Amino acid sequence: MLNGRIVLLIMGLLLVVEGAFMLLSSAVAAVYGEYDLPYFLWSALICISIGLVLFVTNRNAEKNIGKREGYIIVSMVWIVFSFFGLLPFYLSGAIPSFTDAFFETMSGFTTTGSSILNDIEALPHGILFWRSIIQWLGGMGIIVFSLAILPLLGVGGMQLFVAEVPGPVAEKLSPRIADTAKRLWGIYVFFTAVETLMLWAGGMSFFDAICHSFTTMATGGYSTKQASVAYYDSAYIQYVIIFFMFVAGANFTLSYSALHGKVAKVFKDEEFQYYLGFVLVVSLLVAGVLFATGNVMGVEQAFRDALFQVVSVITTTGFATADYLVWFPTLSIIMFMLMFVGGSAGSTGGGIKVVRIVLLLKNAYFELKRLIHPNAVIPVRFNSKAVSPTVITNVLAFIVIYMLIVGVSMIIMSFMGYDLNTSIGAVATCIGNIGPGLGEVGPAANFAYIPDFGKWFLSFLMLIGRLEIFTVVLLFSPHFWKN
Repeated sequence: MLNGRIVLLIMGLLLVVEGAFMLLSSAVAAVYGEYDLPYFLWSALICISIGLVLFVTNRNAEKNIGKREGYIIVSMVWIVFSFFGLLPFYLSGAIPSFTDAFFETMSGFTTTGSSILNDIEALPHGILFWRSIIQWLGGMGIIVFSLAILPLLGVGGMQLFVAEVPGPVAEKLSPRIADTAKRLWGIYVFFTAVETLMLWAGGMSFFDAICHSFTTMATGGYSTKQASVAYYDSAYIQYVIIFFMFVAGANFTLSYSALHGKVAKVFKDEEFQYYLGFVLVVSLLVAGVLFATGNVMGVEQAFRDALFQVVSVITTTGFATADYLVWFPTLSIIMFMLMFVGGSAGSTGGGIKVVRIVLLLKNAYFELKRLIHPNAVIPVRFNSKAVSPTVITNVLAFIVIYMLIVGVSMIIMSFMGYDLNTSIGAVATCIGNIGPGLGEVGPAANFAYIPDFGKWFLSFLMLIGRLEIFTVVLLFSPHFWKN
């Protein structure tokens, strides 16, 4: 029997949390004395009121969360948060279209970073702050945040953790889920604070520094400037953001180990080795082509432009300092391929994830060996441990379904009249939670001119990409709803 009341209880609690962050944004609006203040207050009042009603009327719900309740909560919270989170944009008139406001908000919470805005600098500071903080909340995960406070209600959170944390296997830092959530958020807040101070020291205003830190650590990519990070034209700022994008795209359990003096453990991790090696090799390749073709002036700029764009795309952050669509055509193809890689498991990045790519390639290699030696037992190993066939099957199924969705979605986009580049670029960037795509939705453009149906469809792709596909697909299975 589905425990619907616990679902409503937790939704109510999370709406109160969302309203509290709206109040924080209203404080920013008050400091700058701009027109968006009353709209934040109204939005917060609506959120908190509805949240309290849901919480109070279901406070006596049975305090247990099964698999079905876990997957329903994790899927629904992004939709509910996006519908309520669009209120400041829509009520203030900053984004007068309801569809556009929902697209921008879903893109924020899922840390996709695709935008419909054509004049970001014209927005008031409160709206810009809200736009950044929704990415920050979505980055580490709204559910992971809630896990730290669920024990106060006597609610266990293992099913939420398994459904929310990205990657083939959910890895805990502590036997207790609440402690794991607190440590993850502690690391997240620490890196955000350090990056803010470093960007501020590099010449950004404090407001811009904290907004860019929010969206860097979330691998979200929303900027306070229409030209993104290119606006600042500062090598120091770009290298700082590159470093923190890379950190955000790595497994946060490794960051926890590094901060506790276990740096050697980081470099022994096989996924991290592939992640680091892949970034360096591709960046050097792109830099070499950029320098050889005269796209940039100087070796350092070639390396910096290449490294920034490669790290931004592979971590699915989506910041830009250059338009890779005007580079040598081969480089555009490389950047497109990077959209399917994604960051590490247990990071804030989207995409397929490095560990899945590695396991896929390893399994393919060992299948060839098994054909030659059919009686041999040759397990796939990762971090010196044999990977269970169940995990391999999960990885293969994930990648097949992922590419199938991309193919079907590309056809749907092409029916709207878009060329192949734009269709596949829009689909790949939204399901991968990246931001800029190809063609008419490339780094120098945005999604403003996509028709309303296209925006709702792409918003759905953002959701299933953020929730690793299976979480959402399960809801459409008849077996899921059977007792």
